[in-house]
Amino acid sequence: MLKKICFIVNPFAGAGGRLGWKGTDWPLPLRLKDKDPRSLPAYQRAKRFLEKLLSLKIEHVSLLVAPCFMGQMILEDVERTLGMDVKSTVLDCSSCKWPTTPDDTEGCLRKCLETGADLVVFLGGDGTARLVYDVIDSKIPVLGVPGGVKVYSGVFTESPEAAAELVKAFINGRVVFEERPVLDIDEEMFRKNQLQVKTYGYLTVPVHGDKVVSGKAVYVSSVQSEIDEIAEYFKEEIYRDCTLYIIGPGSTTARIASVLGIEKTLLGVDIIHNKRIIAKDVNEEELIEILQRYKWNKKMIIVSPIGGQGFVFGRGNQQISPRIIREVGKENILVVSAPSKLKHLKKLRVDTGDPELDRELRGYIRVLVGYGKYKIMKLD
Repeated sequence: MLKKICFIVNPFAGAGGRLGWKGTDWPLPLRLKDKDPRSLPAYQRAKRFLEKLLSLKIEHVSLLVAPCFMGQMILEDVERTLGMDVKSTVLDCSSCKWPTTPDDTEGCLRKCLETGADLVVFLGGDGTARLVYDVIDSKIPVLGVPGGVKVYSGVFTESPEAAAELVKAFINGRVVFEERPVLDIDEEMFRKNQLQVKTYGYLTVPVHGDKVVSGKAVYVSSVQSEIDEIAEYFKEEIYRDCTLYIIGPGSTTARIASVLGIEKTLLGVDIIHNKRIIAKDVNEEELIEILQRYKWNKKMIIVSPIGGQGFVFGRGNQQISPRIIREVGKENILVVSAPSKLKHLKKLRVDTGDPELDRELRGYIRVLVGYGKYKIMKLD
């Protein structure tokens, strides 16, 4: 039986990640409106999803795509690259004006309902997921391709390629359906260094294996003693002068800085050198400049996985880009975590935006979980 799959892209999803912004919800900063859509992360992630989807040669499927840079032009680009001609229908739901707006996304979602779609696949982050919830609710199943700065909701796959594989499982009737939460944060409070996560509702999501990632879990003071052990060990046995430390976001890394006598931003990427903070809440460009300035110093990246999801890179710390990771080196990455955060995680994850780097990082790593205590975890 023919299945109708709707595909909609938020072209601005994730555009603020490397810039150090905490999201790209509307209204857009002026500097993004003049960008070539092809240069934005969402375009490249959408290409990865479509390339994988077409390579699977799925039968009995009708692909409905949003117009222009919300889907159509990306599909045409992939067809040229792969030398394929895919039978698809362009949804009559938006003009080709640039920049697109949330109204365009909502209009295309409504058109998906009107055309009797069996599944809506959208590329975006938590802001886009909220739009999907407002329009689709539980009327038909949906699936999120991760593309945003914020990807806390439990409706997203672990990568664009995983989303394509899950679509195939859906077409072949090999999925179960679960109600998954749509989560988002208050961006203004986020920029003020306060994390407030709210559940907005639930969407019906096809699930197969572990390709769909759980929603973010927030850990509180119950693990404070565990974090203190990690911080003390770092101070006494790992920390050295004349080393540049790139410290990712989170309460665990903030506690490490605190034990060093440094006040770190809770949600930004900060730089420590010789027991002082030399830069706060940096973006990728600033990080590159600092690495050049301190090129003769040893460098380390200190990160903690996202609770409930296990992402080490690619969620909330996109400032630490593939270029930064390669320059610092895989051997100079330290992952720290309270044991309780790892308790329900089968593995850790990476989604840097660079599939080749993701493959290089995969394997088994040591995670610092206490005073001199490490746990071996699979990084996938």
